[in-house]
Amino acid sequence: MEAPLSPRESARFVAENSRDVLVDREGVRRAAELLLPAAVAWRVEQWKSLHELNPRGADEAALDWVFVVDSLNFSFWAEREDRKCEVRYGGTAYTGYWALCAAVNRALDQGIPVTTASYYATVTLDQVRNIFHSDTAVPMPLIEERHRILNETGKILLEKFGGSFLNCVRKSGRSAQNLMHLIVENFPSYRDEAQFEGKRISFYKRAQILVADTWSVLEGKGDGCFEDISSITMFADYRLPQILVYFGALKYSDDLLKKLLEGEMLLNGDKQEVEIRGCSIWCVELIRDRLLELLEKRGEKPPVEINSILLDYHLWDYAREHREDMKGIPFHRTRCIYY
Repeated sequence: MEAPLSPRESARFVAENSRDVLVDREGVRRAAELLLPAAVAWRVEQWKSLHELNPRGADEAALDWVFVVDSLNFSFWAEREDRKCEVRYGGTAYTGYWALCAAVNRALDQGIPVTTASYYATVTLDQVRNIFHSDTAVPMPLIEERHRILNETGKILLEKFGGSFLNCVRKSGRSAQNLMHLIVENFPSYRDEAQFEGKRISFYKRAQILVADTWSVLEGKGDGCFEDISSITMFADYRLPQILVYFGALKYSDDLLKKLLEGEMLLNGDKQEVEIRGCSIWCVELIRDRLLELLEKRGEKPPVEINSILLDYHLWDYAREHREDMKGIPFHRTRCIYY
């Protein structure tokens, strides 16, 4: 079977053949100019301070945390704005992805070895429900899928990598692309692929975010010193396209916008869903290229090369901080394990 196009090649192909989603070059330029003041200060070490729930260490335990969290990093959007899964931890109520992180940290504090492969390879559905229980009456979405993926990834990690994600990282030979392929080839739940206009394409949202978080938690040093880290694209989810539309860098057709405003669900792999995700990746690649041009013109060299990972982290936080401003812009609703 022919290998799929890489996420970057897939994004370019989708953007060139998209009918309902358009990457707006003028919007890309404006977005880059808006982001430039923040971009000059980005650091790989920032990831740890970006959020209080991220691990502080740069060791095997921190990597095991990252692996579990990214294996479950999907589908947090709420059916209704007033009914969200919420996890209280350390006196703070967390929703969305951070509710997952809070639940993992809460379990570890309670002595539940939720980041240990030998534990989650055999964890039961009831135990998973307990670990990820919500402090509101709203359960975390797709809990049965989360249970299945924990069992599956735990067993594979034990069988192939001695129960430690660090062993998988070490097999990559300090290459972000090698690590991404190792993850996708060995762990089925990370195979985020689709068919589009007769081609097999890939987005690998969770595999790429796992590579990025590995790089970030290890601060780009030692086993996490990936020479090709800039080959990783942004992570195509449902939140990032929303902010790109808000910036005017991404535009939707009237037909697609109507569907999204009415809250119509798009199936994973549907043409319009693929167009939203592919064009989002390509849009961020172009914003990054424009940022690099602007920095070169100004003769500035930032402390770390501006890449799509750092851009994604910033945009995702920006989207959360500007939720109120973006209320009128719908995000696409797709319930799946890939994002």
